[in-house]
Amino acid sequence: MVSSDATAAQEQHGSSTSYGPEVRWRVPLTSGVVIPAHPLALTPSGQLDERRQRALSRYYIAAGAGGLAVGVHTTQFAIRDPQIGLYRPVLQIAAEEMDRADATRNVPLVRVAGICGPTHQAMQEAALARDLGYHAGLLSLASLRDADDDTLIAHCREVATILPLFGFYLQPAVGGRPLSCDFWRRFAEIEAVVAIKIAPFDRYRTLDVVRAVVETERHDIALYTGNDDHIVLDLITPFRFRVQGKVVERRIVGGLLGHWAVWTRGAVAILEECRRLSESGAPIPADLLALANAITDCNAAFFDAAHCFRGCIAGLHEVLRRQGLLESVRCLDPNEGLSPGQNEEIDRVYRTYPHLNDDDFVAAHRDEWLR
Repeated sequence: MVSSDATAAQEQHGSSTSYGPEVRWRVPLTSGVVIPAHPLALTPSGQLDERRQRALSRYYIAAGAGGLAVGVHTTQFAIRDPQIGLYRPVLQIAAEEMDRADATRNVPLVRVAGICGPTHQAMQEAALARDLGYHAGLLSLASLRDADDDTLIAHCREVATILPLFGFYLQPAVGGRPLSCDFWRRFAEIEAVVAIKIAPFDRYRTLDVVRAVVETERHDIALYTGNDDHIVLDLITPFRFRVQGKVVERRIVGGLLGHWAVWTRGAVAILEECRRLSESGAPIPADLLALANAITDCNAAFFDAAHCFRGCIAGLHEVLRRQGLLESVRCLDPNEGLSPGQNEEIDRVYRTYPHLNDDDFVAAHRDEWLR
């Protein structure tokens, strides 16, 4: 069962005020790692399946992920509902699995907790995540849909007094809101900001975030793609802006992605190849550009782009169900599931891109992870 003792995790991973580069988890975060957005494992009746929840964490870690993001959109925001009450349990399960893994690792896993709601709720969630040993809070602003920038920044500053912030530009199609370049500039000026997940699924808005960070000269903020429709191209593209007469280049160094909750071993290899090419300055091969389109095509099936992403969580569940990691595609909302034709689309991308899945890797280790 889930344990209740978080003291050891706090001592190992630092207090909420440990923002500086001396903190060990900042090294992998800044270098760039694969951070899957962790799904929620439910039984067919809708109860938490702790055995499979742990198996998912073990899968991601064994596949080479550099961290986990828990309590985020892919975990289902409804875990916070009082009648459901799963926010603490799922964060705690993942923290325990990361503790177990870190005991034998030289580089700690990056621990990201989803933080939502109005300021009071967000601060409570940040405090809980801190107490469970999480390093940063992925701060969703979706609940402050009508707030102006001053209100948003005040909210962010309050939460940042408790836990370092991982900014989050969530696409409007799944509950996010537009955020201006000026907002991101002011957000990047908050000392406790350590990273930003750029996930508007929009090239104009992606540029807004990168330009804002460049203009604040915050070289210590790690940029992560959350654009599941543009993963590879985000990872190989240099972003260049002129600031005070000088050309400044920034790159997106890693990904915090729902898409990387499936076929994760391949995602690790893709990030490594993108980093190798970026550091070498070598020309981008046509095969990598073709791979970028293949991954986007897979994402269209997994995320149900044909139906405005209505089946995005169930689509990931279906891939994990096929691999034997989940028992069903069940979501907390029983009305949420695969869209018409989505299963057939997943069949299609499996047939078209067999080299992208990691089914053999999962099959070789699944029983071990499910113990």
